[in-house]
Amino acid sequence: MEQEHKKKIKCEIWNDSMQNWKKFPIQKAQLIIADVPYNVGTQFYGSSPSWYLGGDNKNGESKLAGKAAFASDFNFNLYEYFHFCSQLMRKEPNKGGARGRSSDAPCMIVFCSFQQQATLIEAAKKHGFIHYIPLTFIKKSSPQALKANMRVVGATERAILFYRGYLPKFRNGAEYDEDGRPVRGTGHMVLDWFEFERDGKEIPKIHPAQKPVKVLKRLIEIFTDPGDVVIDPCFGSGTTGRACMELGRNFYGFEINKEFFKRAKEEMLVLPESQQMSLF
Repeated sequence: MEQEHKKKIKCEIWNDSMQNWKKFPIQKAQLIIADVPYNVGTQFYGSSPSWYLGGDNKNGESKLAGKAAFASDFNFNLYEYFHFCSQLMRKEPNKGGARGRSSDAPCMIVFCSFQQQATLIEAAKKHGFIHYIPLTFIKKSSPQALKANMRVVGATERAILFYRGYLPKFRNGAEYDEDGRPVRGTGHMVLDWFEFERDGKEIPKIHPAQKPVKVLKRLIEIFTDPGDVVIDPCFGSGTTGRACMELGRNFYGFEINKEFFKRAKEEMLVLPESQQMSLF
């Protein structure tokens, strides 16, 4: 079944703002997932050794000192983002899942900074996403290398899972019987923390805040089925699209930065010949 979906899925991307979505033929999403700008502006490299030449403050500041990573990392409007999601997400089902099963309700996952969480929760409520579950992604080391001998450094990524009413579609690896009911003992518990497993050299490094394909695949597998639609409103490097292509999910993405869009199309959204799918 998954191979059948892989032959038919779409991967459609646009070098445009998500606010212009009405211009494009987009199916409603089972899952919307995005790493929204953190609005840190010129302090993007503030805790990274790349602020200095050769990563050493003895050499003076590099060209990245006091620079933003991309233009939208100043005033990204989270309320507009949730308005977009409310328009592009599938409607809530008429009823929840049968006993022992999740519903087919859609959801969204928003990667964010710790400081953004309260604002995200408030903005989500105004657009009908009243329920949420915080998620944490644990790294093996910290990128906050500067002054690491003087303070506690961060080694986690944050995200929030939002949904409207019914608990969203949930796939924990369980097997199902002939009646479509999960077989007791075949699934596994999904915790609210995940390992931030990095990609190998086969995945190009395009974006300074790029999320690993491996991490995104894990999330997509939990909250969608093969053939479902996933949307990333600010896809950056295209790793969400790559994860969807490898898993047999339909993908739609928006990216306003021309360079990120070009590299995502030419480098990230390219699979081995044995896995090729249609890209628009």
